[in-house]
Amino acid sequence: MDVGGWLKSLGLGQYEALFRASEIDADILPELTEVDLEKLGVPLGHRKRLLRAISGLAAAETSAAPSASTGSKPHDAAERRQLTVMFCDLVGSTALSTRFDPEELREEIRAYQNAVSGVVARYDGFVAKFMGDGVLAYFGYPRAHEDDAERAVRAGLEIEAAVTSLETRGTEQLSVRIGIATGLVVVGDLVGEGSAQEQAVVGETPNLAARLQALAEPGQIVLAGATRRLVGELFRLTDVGRQIVKGFAEPVEAFKVDGVAVTESRFEAARRGLTDLVGRTAESALLRDRLREAWAGAGQIVLLSGEAGIGKSRLAAQLAAEVASEPHTRLRYQCSPYHRDSVLHPFVVQLGRAARLAAEDPPETQLDKLEAILAPSRIAETAPLFASLLSIPTGERYPPLALSAAQQRRLTLAALLDQLEALAREKPVLMLFEDAHWADATSLAMQQPRHQNGARRGLARDHRSVVSPAREGVGSRPHPPHFGLADWRACLQVGTNAASATDRGEPSSRQCSPTCGLPTCSCPQRPCVARTAGAWTDRTHPLHPAMAV
Repeated sequence: MDVGGWLKSLGLGQYEALFRASEIDADILPELTEVDLEKLGVPLGHRKRLLRAISGLAAAETSAAPSASTGSKPHDAAERRQLTVMFCDLVGSTALSTRFDPEELREEIRAYQNAVSGVVARYDGFVAKFMGDGVLAYFGYPRAHEDDAERAVRAGLEIEAAVTSLETRGTEQLSVRIGIATGLVVVGDLVGEGSAQEQAVVGETPNLAARLQALAEPGQIVLAGATRRLVGELFRLTDVGRQIVKGFAEPVEAFKVDGVAVTESRFEAARRGLTDLVGRTAESALLRDRLREAWAGAGQIVLLSGEAGIGKSRLAAQLAAEVASEPHTRLRYQCSPYHRDSVLHPFVVQLGRAARLAAEDPPETQLDKLEAILAPSRIAETAPLFASLLSIPTGERYPPLALSAAQQRRLTLAALLDQLEALAREKPVLMLFEDAHWADATSLAMQQPRHQNGARRGLARDHRSVVSPAREGVGSRPHPPHFGLADWRACLQVGTNAASATDRGEPSSRQCSPTCGLPTCSCPQRPCVARTAGAWTDRTHPLHPAMAV
């Protein structure tokens, strides 16, 4: 395997020279550990990405072998579960085989397989089998996620882009066809012997994914109806109608993926309408009280904490609906599990959405749209900073930023706060910071109070209210740090009281005293918060907290 090509397929080509200088080849690659990568100076986010990709290669290229001593087969661990299956096929591989020497073709196919397996590993999928120019991948096995269907579609889009950008020995551009289906299967049966052994899936889902792949045009992703219902409005889709496919008695639903949709809320995009909120009277009352205090002039931050699916985002959505008719500005910042290493990702997305930026807009048009949403008195100062944040070339309109990384970070955060303060002077502001457990460190730093020119600044100031749902016990980030410390007002734990759940099913909430000292706070979240200290983003980015020295 070409390690340099593999790194480029991961978007980490800058480490090719480092790996070559350290004599890390394909044989050494599977033995790398996080300690090794740290010694090489690889930032934390890139270390995690590399380790996931390495584990994906290992899972794809190895299989459990029968016991040499007894000749017995490994334990049958088959289980029934819902699975999202992706079938990916390289377009035009037969034509390639007629033009290339077999060894050259092998290198082309290996580069394609490495690109696909690297993307699948980044989304925590499992490459089940390489079939020449085809790749079979599972999402939901061996590790299940609540968003496996979304992960599969995002992986498909990234695979299509990665394969298209691969350099080949010929003049043609490579492309893929992808089919994705979701359904109940039995997975884990070991079939075959020796190196041909694999963990097979039994059910109609893999067959449907393969048939949908055959329906796709080059560079196209086609979804089954069940997968489409699971992804909600997270993607731009085109209904191609019911299709007759071999092996299925009835025509099947099929949807073409056009791209990622621009949505304010991951929670609302994944659901087609909300049912009425039942119970949660105490929690809703606390949120309303904090909102009224904020809009009366005492800024508030409330951290909604609870297990996945308990109703944190639903509570926040209910609060927004209750005050929808009142004059105020609502700002929504959506954190993402796929952008934990992207500096200020929630703010970048919100700014782009507010300015109505489109990918096809030329830089001049994007700058015009950006300037239209900025405070007129500060455009000359803030526009270059926000343009850099949004990766918009400024051309000759603004001079290049002659700032150190620390200066750029400080001025960018100050400019974001200036923008929020300008909005708050016009009318009250409600900020919803969704899925804060997935926030990058710089976005969390935005919510810490700071002093500037003798004045104390933070998100929860004046007429601003911040509601931040966060999940308990997610990976290495169980909770974000408490926001704003001295500005912090309430920690609302959303859950079900054990006694009430048995007897009455009534909700319960726990609230810390607004005057408590957080370092010794007895809030049930505090032990989790203490474990979240650390660097979570690309430490080389100029806006990363590590650069603020």
